Amino acid sequence: MQRRTLLKTLSAVLATAAFATSFAAHADDKVIKVGTISGPDAQIWAVVQKVAKRDGLNVKVVEFNDYVQPNAALDAGDLDANSFQHQPYLDSQVKQRGYRIVTAGLTYISPLGIYSKKLKSVKDLPQGAKVAVPNDPSNENRALLLLQSQGVIKLKAGAGTNGNNATPLDVADNPKKVKLIELDAAQLPRSLSDVDAAAINTNFALAAGLQPGKDAIALEDIHSPYANLIAVRTQDKDKPWVKKLVAAYQSEDVRQFIKTEFKGSVVPSF
Repeated sequence: MQRRTLLKTLSAVLATAAFATSFAAHADDKVIKVGTISGPDAQIWAVVQKVAKRDGLNVKVVEFNDYVQPNAALDAGDLDANSFQHQPYLDSQVKQRGYRIVTAGLTYISPLGIYSKKLKSVKDLPQGAKVAVPNDPSNENRALLLLQSQGVIKLKAGAGTNGNNATPLDVADNPKKVKLIELDAAQLPRSLSDVDAAAINTNFALAAGLQPGKDAIALEDIHSPYANLIAVRTQDKDKPWVKKLVAAYQSEDVRQFIKTEFKGSVVPSF
């Protein structure tokens, strides 16, 4: 009788251990869904996936074609993380939409550039030139600061800094009477035939066959604060998989891929 009871107890212990092992294995097999933008971001994440896999982390990349959906999907729980934006843009989205999303780690900086099919230099902008800029608050601010650094415009005191996104209404001085045309960021490369110049994000420039180091007539300084990042929900920021995900991105394999593949148009910020 005692032997039978002992066997039952032992079987129960073994079954519990097997269940725990199975559960742990299942937890390790969790697929981490990361939202990003088609183009360079997606290319880099293909390398990150391989590095993460070596550390036991399964990553699925979900590609988007605009800057609005990835944060909405992350906040809704349809994604576990996203990687496509810089801190000023994330701050503006959190402020406007109440997203509970935070930064988990930095990825790279991709200098915003001014491009033109008609001009060789920003100094060649004619009187009344049409210059297209992104219409989302953060990247428009970024474009206006770049135009200011090039002497094209001058913004009002305090505009464009400390979270105060500048708009065309904040232009205090515009010697050449440049006309600022606000367009969706993804549409800016197509606008080059219709305007004198356009401020274009690197991912959209590359997708249109433009090389920042060769084709841009002006580029952001590499020390610009607009470094891209990995974002997660606030409730997840301290979870082990987040640390693994960031470590996979900030690996030497990824650093070398970025340097080799993009030749300076995308620069590691880690």
